[in-house]
Formats: sequence, structure tokens, C-alpha cells
Amino acid sequence: MKKMKASAMAVSAVFMAVLLGGCDDKSTTAAPVSSAEPEAVAPESATIQSRFVTIATGGASGPYNIIATTLAEIYSNDLKTNSKTQTTGASVENLNLLNQKKVEMAFLMSDVLSDAVNGVGNFPNKIETVSEVAALYPNYVQIVTSKRSGIQTITDLKGRRVATGAQNSGVEVNARNLLEGFGITYNDINVDYLGYAEAADALKSGSIDAAFLTSGLPNSSLMELQQGFDLQIVSIPADGIAEIAKDKPYFNAMEIPAGTYGNADPIPTAAIKNALAVRSDLSENDVYLLTKTFFDSLPRLQTAHQAAKDINLESAQQGLVAPLHPGAKKYYDEVNAK
Repeated sequence: MKKMKASAMAVSAVFMAVLLGGCDDKSTTAAPVSSAEPEAVAPESATIQSRFVTIATGGASGPYNIIATTLAEIYSNDLKTNSKTQTTGASVENLNLLNQKKVEMAFLMSDVLSDAVNGVGNFPNKIETVSEVAALYPNYVQIVTSKRSGIQTITDLKGRRVATGAQNSGVEVNARNLLEGFGITYNDINVDYLGYAEAADALKSGSIDAAFLTSGLPNSSLMELQQGFDLQIVSIPADGIAEIAKDKPYFNAMEIPAGTYGNADPIPTAAIKNALAVRSDLSENDVYLLTKTFFDSLPRLQTAHQAAKDINLESAQQGLVAPLHPGAKKYYDEVNAK
């Protein structure tokens, strides 16, 4: 009996020693918890929260759509989100889609974005639900006609039938602004609201005299039109653009390089930077990842369309016309600090 009591006491002592030892050795139990915490946070910060990222573009043959299609594929693969493009009437429609939360991201023109955030032009009320991510490549105003038309410069359009882009598109907005800047109103011309492909067909059939096709260079519809058509680009004098830019600073005087459409010499024209915008309510982490992935993927985007070759980190931060999203700012602060 005494041996059984002694044995029980020995077992009890061992048990207490183990229990007390476990309580005292706090460092051995805390270490695994501490080391596990960063592993739980890191994947979350590298994961996009938005299940869908729909990118509003423009006409099917335009650079917006071509570049955005590649970008959507990259977002789907790299960020593991369901990303796709939506073909639209371009800038004005894209801003309305962003404002209505029907898309998450959009390509659009800076003049239209400027009008939207300031509540002018097509936007009677200020749109405060949209943020900018980057200023992109310049859109060149390409006024196209036939060499037989006798139209040499923008002022020669008075009295002619002119396609000014799809109604309320970015093309139509800058066409109207430029025409008015050179003393031509819509009452002075016969207006047709046609997109890129439709305008090219109308030029070929002779149903219009000229058309505005504002886009990056080159425009695929014009490349196709050039085959078998005596295509001519109409000049827009730099001094007139400089005068317009006093009130509309997003207009810049640039040149369409020689050889772009078989032209022997550079052609003076106006250009407006494009912009990449997102809904303001997207999280900082999501937009940071969308922005970072966009710039990390520039080589692939430039392969998709050569207009993207004019996109770079430095110019992306210049000429912004809308509030910069905090997620994009976080990315720029990060790369600028390196």
C-alpha cells in the first residue's frame, strides 16, 4: 500500500513538473504564432478583392480595345480575377458606366475626363466617383479626306459633310471643340455621327467628305482604308491649337510622323492624352495591384499595339486631370522612392 502511494505521488510530481514547465516556457509557445502571422497577412495583401474587373474601351478596331483586351487577359492570369473588356461608344459612355458602377476601369480621353470632374460639357453635374490611375499615350486628331476633295486644312471643312465620331464620344467632343476653336460650328457643316469603321466605309463610298478619327497611331481603320483609297490627312495649324489651349490646356500641338499613312511629310495636328481611370470606391490595395500589374506588363501591351510604346512611368504622372486614386499614388510613391 505504501509502495502504491509512493508511486502515485511520483506520477503526480512528474505531471505537475510538466504542467509548470509548459506554463513558464512562454517563448516556445509564442514563437510559432508570431512567425505564422506575417504568412497570413502577405497573401491577403497580394490578392485583389474585386471578383470582377471589367474594362470599358471603345470601338472594336481602336487602340483602346486592342490594348485593354491584352490587359484583361493579364489581370485574369496574374491577379486571379475575372477580367474582361466591354466595347462602348468610348469616353463619355465610359465615364457614365464608371459612375453607375457598371465597370471598374476605363480607357478615355483627358478632355472628357476633365469635363466630367469639373461638371461641364456633356456633364451638367460634377462626377466625383471617378479617380485617375495614369496619363497614357497621346491621341492624335486625324482628320481624313480624299486627295480629290481639295480639303487641305481644318478651315476647309466649312460647308462639307463631316463625320465627327460616334455621338458623345471623346472623338466627337474634341472634334466639336477644335472646330469651334477655328470658327466653325456644327451649323457650318453637315454632321454625321460615325465611329472609326463606319467613317472609313463612308469615305470609301463617297457619302462624306471628311472624318475625325482621333486615336493613337496608327489607326487600324485608316490602315485598311489606305489600301485602294487616295487618303489624305488634313492639317491643323499649330498656332490655332496654341490659342485653343489657353482655355483647354489638354490640347497639344503635335505632328503625325512622315510615313504613317504614306504621307511624305509630317502633318501638324492636335493631340490629347488618354487616361486610365477607375471607380473611386475600389480599395487602395486593389488599385495598387492593378496599377503595378499594368506597368509591369507594358512590354506585352506595347506588343499588342504600338500606341502603348508612348506610355511610361514618368509621363503617366504628368498631365493628370482628375484626382489620383490612393492605390495608384501608393505605387508611384513606391517606385519614385527607389
